[in-house]
Amino acid sequence: MEDPALLRRFHAWLQPVPSPQDTVRLAFFQDALIVLDTNVLLSLYEYTAESREEVLTALGQVSERLWMPYQVGLEFVRGRRSVLESRKRVLSDASKSVNAKLTAARNAIIEAKDTVRAQLQKYARVPADIDSLEQLVSEGAVNEHFAVYRDAFKAHLDMLKNGHDLTPVNVDTADPILPQVADLYGDRVGLQPDDQLLQQRLDEAVVFRFPNQIPPGFKDFGKDTPMKAAGDFLIWEEVIEQAALLPEGSRRVLFVSNDVKEDWYDVSHGKQRPWPALLDEIQRRAGAELRLETPPDFYAGVGEYLNADLADDTYAEIRRVSETFAPPALDDGTVVTARTAVKVAPLSGLPITAYRSAGLTSAAVRSTMESLYPADRLTQWWLIGVTAQLQRRETTEGEPRVDIAAAVRGSDAPAPDWKPGTVLPSGEWIHRESSWIAPWFLDLLGSAPQSDRGVLCALASEQAAENQRPTG
Repeated sequence: MEDPALLRRFHAWLQPVPSPQDTVRLAFFQDALIVLDTNVLLSLYEYTAESREEVLTALGQVSERLWMPYQVGLEFVRGRRSVLESRKRVLSDASKSVNAKLTAARNAIIEAKDTVRAQLQKYARVPADIDSLEQLVSEGAVNEHFAVYRDAFKAHLDMLKNGHDLTPVNVDTADPILPQVADLYGDRVGLQPDDQLLQQRLDEAVVFRFPNQIPPGFKDFGKDTPMKAAGDFLIWEEVIEQAALLPEGSRRVLFVSNDVKEDWYDVSHGKQRPWPALLDEIQRRAGAELRLETPPDFYAGVGEYLNADLADDTYAEIRRVSETFAPPALDDGTVVTARTAVKVAPLSGLPITAYRSAGLTSAAVRSTMESLYPADRLTQWWLIGVTAQLQRRETTEGEPRVDIAAAVRGSDAPAPDWKPGTVLPSGEWIHRESSWIAPWFLDLLGSAPQSDRGVLCALASEQAAENQRPTG
């Protein structure tokens, strides 16, 4: 007897939350069409050489079932260099930060010794004690101790740099990954939609689906252009179109992505599950079943069901890279600080909104605002916070309060690695003798052209003055 209409028509919504232990999961690894999202392919540029080779070998075992939407191919080819540039910038910033912190700590120890010596000279006048202190904490002795730490930290950072065989130059001259990915897919790459179809899909996304929060991709609503905002939806449309071409009775799609935002997953009941609306739509339009998996689960499944040989270190690396795309969600009432900013990604589109409202124009700063990498979140959150604080824009629904300053006024530095305002030219920075500037902000200025430097300095200076005003 057929199930009642209510149970049939809302079947997708009544299913339990999927898990790696599902009995139906095996079928997807055995015969499903496998679609890797752009971020999964770009992750290949994040892995060490050893892990990357193991992952590519594992993908080779499912190569005949891999299919690439045209939109994924476009984003992959265009996004490779930015991944490597971001990694290079992160490691360079880490080296600068370590050196600055060690220098500040070394100077603090010398200053502490000078304070004690002054008290000995004033109250004890014991030359032997002063000489002993000078020998113990001489500049040479302190430098020798800190050299041990400096060398150890440098060795670890150099290991990270040398452990990755790829640089931005590789992408331009002889990218070793691109031909391997191309070989995995062969001719199984989607065709470019014609202009009329593309326009139709963009209109459906930004006019109908996104305002009504119909998955996938509605969290990207508000990005710079309709093309960038609708990337996920364009992929989704291609997947449905391809799924409808599969043989009847075996229409299964395994979609693998690092994206676990609320426009792919329903988190309303405290459990993360793919939106039933996605399962319902692909079944209704293509007669296909859908399963979403993150890379850690997917590669574990390839190992379990297809006997792919992936080392424990490789699984650990896959998890680490995947986690950078899935930062913890903000709770209501959260205040984002300089300490927590790196752990939480801003709401999609918010950094670009702040960028525009500030009057910034350079591609360099814009690239930082569009970056998905944790190292850029402090800058993103500061610009979001300062443009709201100085009323350059209206805050959006669900936007957290931000407590991050790029500069402060006062006689004392907030932290040892903050620099005095005198490090900037007098024509660029006011109150040079009575202000301190965050090191990450100086790095931002160093990468910005002169036009945007002026805008950024004005924002930071005005914020410092605003924060100094008494409240109440």
